[in-house]
Amino acid sequence: QVQLVESGGGLVQAGGSLRLSCAASGRTASGHVTGWFRQAPGKEREFVAAISWSGGVPYSADSVKGRFTISRDNAKNTVYLQMNSLKPEDTAVYYCAALMPGASSYAYWGQGTQVTVSS
Repeated sequence: QVQLVESGGGLVQAGGSLRLSCAASGRTASGHVTGWFRQAPGKEREFVAAISWSGGVPYSADSVKGRFTISRDNAKNTVYLQMNSLKPEDTAVYYCAALMPGASSYAYWGQGTQVTVSS
C-alpha cells in the first residue's frame, strides 16, 4: 500500500502562485510515476502533469504547459506542483496519484486539496 497526502491548496487571486505537495508513505517502491490530476465542480477529472521516478521525464497537459511545473524529491518522498499565473479556470480539487511499475493505471490516490482562484 502507498499512502499519498496532498497539501498546499488554498485561495489565491488570478495571476498568483501556489505550490502543491504530495507526500508518499508506505510501500514507496522506486520506479513509480507520480501524477497530478484535478476535478472541477461538474466536470470530469483531468490529467495535469506526471513525472517519472528519476524526475527526467516530466509531462504536463497543454492547458497548464508553461505555467505549472512538476518536480520530485525522492529523499523526502515528495512530489511538487508549482503553479504560476493561475487562472480562475484552474479552480478544482487537485489529487496526486501513483502509477506503480508494471501497472496500467494509477492505483493509489490522495484525498485531494482544494485550489480556488478568484478573478
